[in-house]
Amino acid sequence: MRGSLGPAGLVRLLGAWRNADGEAPRGGASYRALAAALRGLVRDGRIALHVRLPAERSLAAALGVSRTTVAAAFELLREDGYLISRRGSGSYTALPDGRSAPPSTGVHPLDPGDPGAPGGTIDLAVVAMPAPEPWFTRAAAEAVAELPAYTRGHGNFPYGTPALRAAIAERYTARGAPTSPEQIMVTTGAASGWALLLHELASAGDRIAVESPSYANSLAALRKYDARPVPIGLGTGPHPWDLDAWAAVLRQAAPRMAYVLPDFHNPAGHLMAEEDRARLVELARNAGTLLVVDETNAEMALDDPAAVPRPMAAFDRGGGTVVTIGSASKSFWTGLRIGWLRASPALVRRLALSRSSLDVSSPVLDELITRRLLAEGTFEEVLGHRRAVVRAGREAMVRELRAQLPEWSFTVPGGGLSLWVRIVTDGTARSGASLVAAAARRGVRVAAGTHFGVDGALDGFVRVPFILPDEAAAEAVRRLASAAHAEDGSAGAEVAVL
Repeated sequence: MRGSLGPAGLVRLLGAWRNADGEAPRGGASYRALAAALRGLVRDGRIALHVRLPAERSLAAALGVSRTTVAAAFELLREDGYLISRRGSGSYTALPDGRSAPPSTGVHPLDPGDPGAPGGTIDLAVVAMPAPEPWFTRAAAEAVAELPAYTRGHGNFPYGTPALRAAIAERYTARGAPTSPEQIMVTTGAASGWALLLHELASAGDRIAVESPSYANSLAALRKYDARPVPIGLGTGPHPWDLDAWAAVLRQAAPRMAYVLPDFHNPAGHLMAEEDRARLVELARNAGTLLVVDETNAEMALDDPAAVPRPMAAFDRGGGTVVTIGSASKSFWTGLRIGWLRASPALVRRLALSRSSLDVSSPVLDELITRRLLAEGTFEEVLGHRRAVVRAGREAMVRELRAQLPEWSFTVPGGGLSLWVRIVTDGTARSGASLVAAAARRGVRVAAGTHFGVDGALDGFVRVPFILPDEAAAEAVRRLASAAHAEDGSAGAEVAVL
């Protein structure tokens, strides 16, 4: 069980359920409309699996319908496999046939050929861009020239090189979260930082609260460490984080940690409002839950960079509630394996001692390159170039999707690198797993929504990056459209997701 959902919370999630996504049948049978709305919430991950729903009588009163309507809706959900009822215990959400999420492993994620070439493989499962030039080559050359000053020593910097720690701390301070170098630990990419936190702070069976959807590889790390993800659904609109639901989960499940992506969320693209950041930090502090904030996309604001809220660490009075994960991968290059953690000095010291069993320290040359790219002037130029390229890619992908797949729905985010797309064909929701299989046969790889959910949820979605130039975007969507209308899709195709 992953907690319970009260009548008021469920009514809020249901919204205008009598018109649930066009699924309510002609004739207006209320119980079918209610069942369709509840089914959609479970499939979308807005209601997690194994959550106890309100009793029929209390839900009927909250909705203003008869108990017979709710009972009939629950019975239909049980028949379809979306609800399991236990005598004396209640009714719990489920998925048909006990489906679970596929592993995030499979084919190689990168194709060595030209991704835009006719007949070549176009990889939409990997959200990664080429290094920004000429800045990257110049920074690499300067770093190589500086390297001899480090090669005379052992080259082992478990905290990171002092110069890079200082540069990262200065960037946090400039963004509104005053930071000292002692609060920074350089890691071998953001994934390494997350793995180190789980290695040191989590035990098998610990509950970890996560958004649904969440970043695929971070969920995979939870499975590797035998942690128990507790998903909390993301909504739509200006405030997609349901903080009442977060408060309930933090109170009921008492998770050891919570993992959130407030800055142009991967994959959903949402940006958490400043007031929501402050409240979530307070909720975590009161619950004794360590709030791990992944800021990998924090610098990828496309529409209004000046309007991005302060980091969540700015609201952490005392400095013991929030740990921030950062990365050079989206701002600079995925091949630059540099990330960092921002935490209390005491936790930084503890993690630096612990990492000796994992990777010891990060590559010195990569750290020197990153510091050069973070230098005043260079950083602003790189981000300006990066954002212009991504804005053009977003425009191209949105245009092609709306032209070639008008039934697919998505919200255009103000930043990040991808769209979170609900897939519909001929008015019917399509399985992401079957679409992935059909798309692979047409030379385009795409990540199904189940990679970003828990226990097989989110099958009706795919993540579509908008980092391709115009011609490649048009060809990618042409292949997706062919796959969407094909009859040869089947579950089982896997892609590596980044």
